[in-house]
Amino acid sequence: MSKQIQVIRCTVNGRLREAAVDVRASLTDFLRGEFHLTSVKKGCEVGECGACAVLVDGEAVNSCLFLAVWADGREILTLEGLAGPNGELSDIQQAFIDEAAVQCGFCTPGAIMSATEILSEGRLLSDEEIRIRMSGHFCRCTGYENIVRAVKKTMLLRLS
Repeated sequence: MSKQIQVIRCTVNGRLREAAVDVRASLTDFLRGEFHLTSVKKGCEVGECGACAVLVDGEAVNSCLFLAVWADGREILTLEGLAGPNGELSDIQQAFIDEAAVQCGFCTPGAIMSATEILSEGRLLSDEEIRIRMSGHFCRCTGYENIVRAVKKTMLLRLS
């Protein structure tokens, strides 16, 4: 059986990109294979762990369940796109470090991307609301309290 290829154009981390993609390829495979964006982790590949989360038009999605062809005309943001012009960490990345919400680091990029979506709303959430919104992420190392503290810390800094 031959591959079906489609050319797509999308914005990836602020840069307009065009590439030919197998119509069956996931956004995870596309971002990792075409652009070498290794922050997009391949975890469970069935949408349960959140390690592959990226923002598509500002909304966190599990890129393992999102076909690359669906990205046509859309804006994709990965962890690499959060860095400042000189490579400096974003406030949420720094908060994850400060609050020890990073251990092995495998789940961290996806969790930070979901936190980025939450923070973009510009409102204060309770710890319970943060837990619910971050519930699509599976972390074996840090415990979730550190992640909640990192999100809350950044939220409070942005709103002050």
